[in-house]
Amino acid sequence: MVRLGEFTLKGRNRRRFEQRMAKQVKQAIAAFPESEVLQEYGRIYIALHGLDYRPVADKLRRVFGIGSVSPVRSTEPQLEGIRSAALAVLRHRGEAEQTFKVTVRRVWKAFPHTSQEMNHLVGRHVLQQYPKLRVDVHRPQLELRVEIKENAAYVFCEVLPGVGGFPYGTNGKALLLLSGGIDSPVAGWHAMRKGLELEAIHFASPPYTSDEAKDKALTLARKLAGCGDGRMRMHIVPFTDIQTALASTGQPSLTITLMRRAMLRIAERLAERQGAHALVTGDSLGQVASQTLGSMNVIGRAAVLPLLRPLVMQDKQEIIDLAVRIGTYETSILPYEDCCTLFVPRSPSTNPNLRIVERIEHGMTDLQGLLEAALAQTETLELRAGESESSRHAAERDAAMDEDEPDWF
Repeated sequence: MVRLGEFTLKGRNRRRFEQRMAKQVKQAIAAFPESEVLQEYGRIYIALHGLDYRPVADKLRRVFGIGSVSPVRSTEPQLEGIRSAALAVLRHRGEAEQTFKVTVRRVWKAFPHTSQEMNHLVGRHVLQQYPKLRVDVHRPQLELRVEIKENAAYVFCEVLPGVGGFPYGTNGKALLLLSGGIDSPVAGWHAMRKGLELEAIHFASPPYTSDEAKDKALTLARKLAGCGDGRMRMHIVPFTDIQTALASTGQPSLTITLMRRAMLRIAERLAERQGAHALVTGDSLGQVASQTLGSMNVIGRAAVLPLLRPLVMQDKQEIIDLAVRIGTYETSILPYEDCCTLFVPRSPSTNPNLRIVERIEHGMTDLQGLLEAALAQTETLELRAGESESSRHAAERDAAMDEDEPDWF
């Protein structure tokens, strides 16, 4: 049994959200062809046809929009069938001395017994078979649940939490500023959990940054793609000339501020081109000099689009814990520097003055041209979850060879 997340509050849009949810559930369990997806109002059921529920549940619990899942035993909507199913569910649980309660939800109102009556009818039968159980309706150690619908009744006692949120892509599109660090992939995961479809933008500064640093960012993007629909578009922006020009302004304490404002300007232009309506960053308040409130204020003014900062109130350990959970941490800590770690001054400003920053930018006669050139030279890649860099390069070589072959070959 799959219970849906917070999007069930969406009123008239609920049907559209539920249809998207069913599609993503089918995609998530495509590796289990024996399974069958059955959709009902407010619920999705997976008929396992003999499969072990655990690997299926593990897949489902990572799908955005799923609030929780439960392994359930289905039976005919009649008292004796429900009693038998209850005993089967408790077969390996009712032998221990523990407290329990029965909670019946009667969705089908024509069922001959009320929910309260069923609580007693099922609970009494369970106690006769498992005398070590004791009733505690307030804080039970074990809760046996029953949902009665017109076509079937479902009996279960496990509720496995999912990630919740909204189905991927149902709340619009945003552009994620993806570095090679720990924070930005986690920020992207949070944005995806709230139903945003993501494209990613990464700033590279060769020869100061290596191909390994670029590949690291691509790997992180693929891992995020695996949390969504399996695909992600990645834009690689050449940032060397801009970074060198900003480092030459004679204001080393403001270099990071100027650099991040330039990144936002490029990202905003690209977002508008791609139909994205917001930018997502991994900023966490107070973590580094560019993420003080004063710095975020000055940096954020470079963009007009909404600037989403999902991690802004989280501390570093919370971010690391989630990075481990979603599988990005080990990649993020690989020792390849991205352009955000280059040209960092010893004492970056933590409270930059907006007027001074704007005066420096206005004094750079070639800044707009550099931004336009970087945008024009941006490389766009279509990434897939699970794909390696070597396999992508091989596919590109094969495609190039196919294009070069004469039609008669």
